[in-house]
This record gives sequence, C-alpha cells and structure tokens, in this order.
Amino acid sequence: MYFHQKKLRTYIFKRHLIMSKKTKTDSELQGLTHLIVDATIGVTDLVEEIHKQVVHPPFLPSTSIQKLISKIAGFTFNNIRWSTKLIGNSISKILEYVTPAISNIKSSDKKEVLLSVLNGVIGDYLEEKENPLKIEMQFRFQSKAIEINAESLKETYPKINGKILLMIHGSCMSDIQWTRKNHNHGEILSEELEKTPIYLNYNSGKHISINGKDLNKNIQKLVENWPVPVEEIVIIAHSMGGLLTRSALYYADQNQNNWTKHLKKVAFLGTPHHGSHIERIGNYVDLILESVPYLKPFARLGKIRSAGVTDLRYGNLVDEDWQNNGRFERKGDQRQHIQLAKNIDFYAVAAIIGKETAGSAKILGDSLVDVKSALGQHKKTEKNLDFKLENTLIVYENNHLDLLSNLEITEKLKIWLV
Repeated sequence: MYFHQKKLRTYIFKRHLIMSKKTKTDSELQGLTHLIVDATIGVTDLVEEIHKQVVHPPFLPSTSIQKLISKIAGFTFNNIRWSTKLIGNSISKILEYVTPAISNIKSSDKKEVLLSVLNGVIGDYLEEKENPLKIEMQFRFQSKAIEINAESLKETYPKINGKILLMIHGSCMSDIQWTRKNHNHGEILSEELEKTPIYLNYNSGKHISINGKDLNKNIQKLVENWPVPVEEIVIIAHSMGGLLTRSALYYADQNQNNWTKHLKKVAFLGTPHHGSHIERIGNYVDLILESVPYLKPFARLGKIRSAGVTDLRYGNLVDEDWQNNGRFERKGDQRQHIQLAKNIDFYAVAAIIGKETAGSAKILGDSLVDVKSALGQHKKTEKNLDFKLENTLIVYENNHLDLLSNLEITEKLKIWLV
C-alpha cells in the first residue's frame, strides 16, 4: 500500500513539473506572439507615415488625386493592422493547445541572454503590456531563483554566513553573465574572502529609479530573513547596476530602511555615474531625424529604446530626474545631485580601450562609458563624487565587458573588500 502511495506521489510531482514547464513555455510563446503582433502594427504605422510624406511632399499643397491615393492606401494599412491582430489572437488560442512539443523545450543560457537583451531594449514596454517575456526582479544563485525566506536561503547555502556579497549586473544583461571567459569575480571573491554570494536579476529596461525602489525593498526583506545575523553587506555592481545601487541607497534613506547599516563597501565597475556619451549621441540623432521632414518617420525607430536606456544619458537615479520630462526631448543634465554616503567605502573602476600612452582613448573610455563618468568626475566640481584616489583603478586595453573578466580587477577587489 505504501509503495503505491509513494509511486502516486512521484507521478503527481513529475506531472506538476511538466505542467509548470509547459505553462511557462506557453506564456513565453504567447508573449512573443504579442510582441510580433505589436511590432508588425508598429512597422505598418511607420510605412504609412513614410507613404504620406512621399505622396504629400512637405510644404506643398495636395491635389485631389494625392488625397484619393492616400485614402485608398489608408484602407490597405488599416486592413493590415486588423489582419495582424486577428492572426495574433488566433495564434495565442492555438498555443493553448500545443502542449506535447512545447513541454519538452528546455531553458538554456542562450535563452536567458536573449531575454535579458530584449528586456534591456524594450523592458518598459513589456512591463506596461504585462508581457510574459518580462523579467521579474529576483535574487539568484547558480542561475536559480531564491525565495526570500530563511528555509530557502538555508537550502541554497548549506554553509551560510553573515557576510553577504551582492552582485548586480548591467544593462541588457543577466546574473549568469557575471561568468565570462570562465571567470566570475563573485565566485572567486566569495570563496577567498569567505562571503555568501547572491546575484540580482532584473529588467534593465525599466526606469532605474523604479528598479532602485524595488531593490531597496528586496534587500530589506533579504536582511530580515537572513538565517544568521548579518555582519556586513558588500556590493559589486557593473555598469547600470551601479546606478541601480545608488538609487536603492537613496530610497532606503528616504524610507528609513535599516539594511544600509550593514552595507560596508560598494565597488562600481564601469558605472556611468554622469551618463554615457553613446546615449547622448542617440538623443542627437533623434533630433536630426525629427528636423528633416522626409526622415521624420524614421525618428520613431530611434525611440524604440527603453526607459532604462534613456536614463543612461546623464545617469538618472530618482523619479524626479525623468518625471514630467519627455524622454526624447533634447535637454541638458537636470538630475538631482546625490552624493555618496560618507559612512560607506566606495570604489570605482574605469576601462580604456586603448593603450596607456594613447591620450585620446580616455575620451572613449571603454567604448560605452568614458573615464570621467566611471570615476564620478564632473566639469562642475560640486557634482564630483569624490572617490578617494586609492579607491580608483583604470585598466587599459579593456572594453566595457572585459571589466567582468579582468584578473587585475579581481586582485584589486581582494585588497579593497577584505
């Protein structure tokens, strides 16, 4: 009798796993379907706008023939939109019944990387549409989500201690990408410095301040549920992850959350504290396209980039930095200046793609973030973040991603974070 009950429980458990995987895969496919439908409609809108520009040249009067052509074309474009929505709804219905093959699809690192890029580029859109492809903020270890409760944490870390090492990735990336060229700063440092490593995964397409508020809440909950007394928290953040960290610190102070009393050190790797020149160039391109009548429709393509990406223009940290401001309007740096806390040790690493002797390479920095921005230096001295000289490092012949696998950085972090 016991044997049959055990067999039945095993069967139910396996069926539960299969159905869970099936449901997740189904929802992802449906999310992809919705994304394709919306993209098709978006392209249709773009083509129609270009068509109008061609048929009705700017600054010239339109003839009755031109108006007739536009009217006929309008019917066609509306038909495309209607058909796309109809087909999209039909595909979503079909996906609900396509179960056997879908349930066998396995998750992979490549799939996670793809989803991270997708969320980085249009993550705010996925969030707004409640698309199943959106990434939910969560703590992870070895690519697996961790529930924030004592039991789950003990199960994840059999040798858990009170020293937490939190790793926060950058834009369009995920926690698994801390491993690069078989190297992972977090794994090495947690072992040699005897800290418990935990990795954050989040939708980098959302506003940095929104993610910052969520991170503040999640770290507070993590500290409250840590199975042993928390002795210290150390954060290593790459790129956008550094801005997210600073935003979380700001909101912790605003909400009087006490997790920050455990935070001893923060190391920023290639963080654009004062923004990225790449996003500022993108904003200039938007303006140029908008100013030329025949190119104006294409300006919409440049505006596909997410709220998270546009926050990188100057390094927005709080809601007030972007609220009541058009994301694609050409405006100067209007951020609130938020200085680094005095009771925490902060460190900054910058990279330069050229050799140490090439002075011009400093302007380009690591190809995404220039050296001054990474080191918190600003032309207005009151906005400098004032990192101590001994708390900074510049590595040469390295790009933005090389910061993740540079052995010199690992050795420096060992000294800083000991």
